[in-house]
Amino acid sequence: MRNFSFMSRDISRRGFLKAGAAGAAFAATNSWSPARASDPQVLNYLSWPGNADPYLIADFEKENNVKVQIKEYVGGDQMLAVINQSPPGSFDVVLADAEYMHLLHEADFIEEMNPDDYPLKDYWPEFQKFPLHWFDGKLYGVMTDFGYLGLSYNIKEFTADEVKSYAAMWTEKAKGKVGFFDWYLTSMGAISLSNGNRPPFDIAEDHFGKLREKLFSLKPQASGFYTIADIFSSLTNGRAQLIPGIGEWITLGLRQNGVPVDTIIPDEGGLQWTESLSIVKGTPKKDLARKFIQYTTSPEGQVKMATKVDNKKSIPSIKGWELLAKTMPKEAEILRLELNKPNVMDEYKAKKIALRQLPTQQSIEDWNDVWSEFKSA
Repeated sequence: MRNFSFMSRDISRRGFLKAGAAGAAFAATNSWSPARASDPQVLNYLSWPGNADPYLIADFEKENNVKVQIKEYVGGDQMLAVINQSPPGSFDVVLADAEYMHLLHEADFIEEMNPDDYPLKDYWPEFQKFPLHWFDGKLYGVMTDFGYLGLSYNIKEFTADEVKSYAAMWTEKAKGKVGFFDWYLTSMGAISLSNGNRPPFDIAEDHFGKLREKLFSLKPQASGFYTIADIFSSLTNGRAQLIPGIGEWITLGLRQNGVPVDTIIPDEGGLQWTESLSIVKGTPKKDLARKFIQYTTSPEGQVKMATKVDNKKSIPSIKGWELLAKTMPKEAEILRLELNKPNVMDEYKAKKIALRQLPTQQSIEDWNDVWSEFKSA
């Protein structure tokens, strides 16, 4: 999923430019029109694919008499390459995984935001001052949606009781049936949790060595290393029957289409992925960017984020939950976004969820090297 990785903590613009030919090639084949970017009736949106779906943005476009022009990326490293190699003013808003927020901030790519401009008081208390969005007491990103990553499994081959611990992956029954999403962060993060590391990405060298050892012990169990598309197919055809580090955003859709899969947060815990909107530094359309973030985080925008057909998500807004229960009660039940009933906040309150973050005591390169070794072993 990652085309290339930024291997150091040098996150200056100069440092990004040294990231290599892969990033330059990506930017060259995905060039952005400065003329289109400067159009005052266009909101330029840098985002994961699918977020310019008319279901999500049509009301905003109509209300503000504008067009949302999306530039899609796949993976945080591509996002950083695009934003770095585009002229200032090319993008007005960026949707990023929260673990990349500090890189955007330290490289001076995103604007400080006024918390009073956004409906943060509507959010669950746990998300009102989400730690990955604040730096030196200042806000730089607003959460739009989130989800949990644990252990996904074939319910015909494994019971929920059998997969309540990541230890299920080392059983004889799982030999040759454990698939891996081919990204070091989520896959190694799950193994780190299985080793008892909390938080899983801030670990000393001796624990990192033990993480490597435990990861390599899974090699005989592996069925393969998969892209997102391959994960869908491998779960559907049964080639992979256990996959660590993925979640309901994959298995829910498959299950609704009749594939016998589910996701569990094991006793050792799971990871939270988080998507966030920020205002890009240098935009001449700050007011429009702010309106777009306000729209997306409003109850109406949150309901749309939760219920997009091909990618359903959890949302942080309590008012969004209330509106969803009122207008789409079946979706609220399926997504576990119901107040006063068992819901997605239960795992959070039980302290089973760790935030997905970039490595702290080792470099990104260190973790990537271990992952590459594991795949080629």
